[in-house]
Amino acid sequence: MTEPNPPAAAPAGLRLAEPAGRWLLTAVVIGSGITFLDATVVNVALPAIGDDLDASLGGLQWTVNGYTLTLAAFILLGGALGDRYGRRRLFVVGTLWFALASLLCALAPNVGVLIAARTLQGIGGALLTPGSLALIQSSFAPADRARAIGVWSGLAGIAGALGPLLGGWLVEAANWRWVFAINVPLAAVVVAVAARHVPESRDESATGRFDWTGAALGALGLAGVTYALIAAPEEGVPAVILAASSAAGVAGLAAFVLVQRRSSHPMLAPGLFGSRQFTAANLVTFVVYAALGGVTFFLVLDLQIAAGYSPLAAGSALLPVTLIMLALSERSGKLSERIGPRIPMTVGPAVCAAGLLLMLRVGGPGDDVSYVRDVLPGVLLFGLGLATTVAPLTATVLGAVADRHSGIASGVNNAVARAAGLLAVAALPLAAGLSGDDYRDPGAFGDGFRTALLICAALLAAGAVLSWLTIRSGTGPAAGPPEPPCHVHCAVTGPPLQSLVEDGGFPSGPEEPDEKP
Repeated sequence: MTEPNPPAAAPAGLRLAEPAGRWLLTAVVIGSGITFLDATVVNVALPAIGDDLDASLGGLQWTVNGYTLTLAAFILLGGALGDRYGRRRLFVVGTLWFALASLLCALAPNVGVLIAARTLQGIGGALLTPGSLALIQSSFAPADRARAIGVWSGLAGIAGALGPLLGGWLVEAANWRWVFAINVPLAAVVVAVAARHVPESRDESATGRFDWTGAALGALGLAGVTYALIAAPEEGVPAVILAASSAAGVAGLAAFVLVQRRSSHPMLAPGLFGSRQFTAANLVTFVVYAALGGVTFFLVLDLQIAAGYSPLAAGSALLPVTLIMLALSERSGKLSERIGPRIPMTVGPAVCAAGLLLMLRVGGPGDDVSYVRDVLPGVLLFGLGLATTVAPLTATVLGAVADRHSGIASGVNNAVARAAGLLAVAALPLAAGLSGDDYRDPGAFGDGFRTALLICAALLAAGAVLSWLTIRSGTGPAAGPPEPPCHVHCAVTGPPLQSLVEDGGFPSGPEEPDEKP
């Protein structure tokens, strides 16, 4: 597929000090920002959505997970399509797709249409997100590339971290539909700037072979397991349906692994997991981001439902986490360079777990819940733990593979983080004994919230133990494992809050080749 008059290839020499470089950075920051924003802005609007559309707790879970499911399943494929057909083209197509899906969300007459629109949003995000970092990597001069990535990660990450605050304000000032409608004018700005100022780039070595089967099986597997977890506590769902969904999900995931091992052009590149460091870092990513997904889902809900906070006050509750990440992430990355990632990746999740235990002080209905006394101490510890963890985790993932595979390694880590959040939002209400209309009952939801926090704290503690047992602590340039067969390149952002990390968190310990690749 070629354009009638394809744009010139991107000159890999743009400078931040020049207007062309600033225009490109503006487009990718706003484009990435709306996807990061949408991943977090919806949580604070969930009670209002439930009341307006008469949705069950399962409907609210799918409102979050519909987006995460398709984004996690197709983000690697989106990066490969951009490499082959043009990163700017896919970036623009993804932005337009995302905007139209957002408009459909804003106009949804019922929760079923909203969930369908959210799944479409996720596909748009999967097309849009990989191109943002790839355009920077391919267009900026090497001397400015790290700084441009740092600016992009900081500004785009802030958009996601401030999502709950913006969502709370929009719900109070207007209604929940504006949480989605606000994406439309922002997307229009992105398309206008990209069409005029962003040069095209592509990977001339890309073969045009894409792992459609792998993407479909991954989506089917995640959807089957997610449906079973969300539907299990709901009344009236036949056991045979739950069993069939679970079986289809497990079979889909098993088939996905098999296809990845046998395909000549896999989207996941199984050879990457020949590195013990890479495998260990992704295991830590899974448990840490499962806990993070659970906390961000439950906390803003509990503050509104059980503690009686307004949407704006609940959305502001996690703002200190943003400020701590901005202040300390770069320092955390530099510390990891000096002492290696093992200690920070052990201490960070443990501190996060302690923060969640402090949040157990948030009272139930009728209690006087003081933000400064009951919420803020736990939030501060949680933010400090994340700032300690995220930069070393990013550096470990990238440092465990050869430089030429850094894009696909980052993409795999992103997909792992998204899948972890997806499964956490699906499973935690079931584990906490919540279902149906329990989110309308402050007492029931408050009890479930405390159970969910304990589970998330246990996940974080497991992440700390995993890091101590499996992460190497050496320092120096990464050597990487023997290069795996990799036919797909995908420059993708790291997991949601990894995008807050500036360019201080880069490769840490050396990775010796494993004996069995």
